[in-house]
Amino acid sequence: MRKHVILLLIFSFMARGAPPLPSFHPREDSTAPVHGLWVWKGPTVVGGAHGAVLLRDFCRAQGVTEVYVSVSEKGQMMSADQMAGMIDALHRANIRVEALFSSENADQGGAHLEKLLDRVRTIVQFNRSHGEQRFDGIHLDLEPQQRPENKGPGNLRFLPGLIDAYLAVRAIAEPVRLTVNADIQNKILKGTEDQRRQLLGSVPRITLMMYEVSTANDGDSVAQKAEKAQAASKKFLDLAYDGLGAESHLARMSIGLRTPDYAGELPQMLQALDDANRANPHYLGWARHSYNDTLVSSAN
Repeated sequence: MRKHVILLLIFSFMARGAPPLPSFHPREDSTAPVHGLWVWKGPTVVGGAHGAVLLRDFCRAQGVTEVYVSVSEKGQMMSADQMAGMIDALHRANIRVEALFSSENADQGGAHLEKLLDRVRTIVQFNRSHGEQRFDGIHLDLEPQQRPENKGPGNLRFLPGLIDAYLAVRAIAEPVRLTVNADIQNKILKGTEDQRRQLLGSVPRITLMMYEVSTANDGDSVAQKAEKAQAASKKFLDLAYDGLGAESHLARMSIGLRTPDYAGELPQMLQALDDANRANPHYLGWARHSYNDTLVSSAN
């Protein structure tokens, strides 16, 4: 905890002393829920001639207000021109853009964490040279739970290292006005009160991957699936903040749903999340996984 507090103090001080950055920021209405979208294989999906325009049009049609774009594919980063063009097209439509990075090992520190931090620094450097076409945030998909030693209910041995990784990214991102958002699985929310306090204090935004509440062909009606999604989202929001009171430094939570669980009924499920949780001060909004699923569907 002492290390966590020291890191937070350091980047808070840096942020206060940092000069304003010339940049365009889409309008942010704090009363309106966030509507997010994952975009994987960014160099292929968005980097082409019309990729950014097609993504922009999809976001407009589906009410998406921010996107999480994987800016590297097989170790190859999108070019600066591709990133700038994508951001410009989305910003003009009032859509925020976060650079999405994944890792299964960053919680282990050392070279694994440095690789992630180097990617974050690449975005910082890009932003410095692109005053109007800047990324708005960093989105982290760190999955230490995928390693065999971390599997199993209640197995949170990786959590201290995961929190350290979040804090290390935040220390780089926040002084240059980049938000940090982290994807989490629901088993993390079943930790102790102190574990949840540390987790929710390490980043300002988290996104819960709330998968497998329903299946596309389970025979339930749209209304039944919506009720199940609403009940599950309320349960996890209550679980996350149980015992933590109204501590202002805690992250707000988005709820992520995926296409395979709902197929064409996904938009109704996302709307149901807003309807059920809009008044909850901890609820940030929803996110859909993923844009790539819609491309596969279109191709078929």
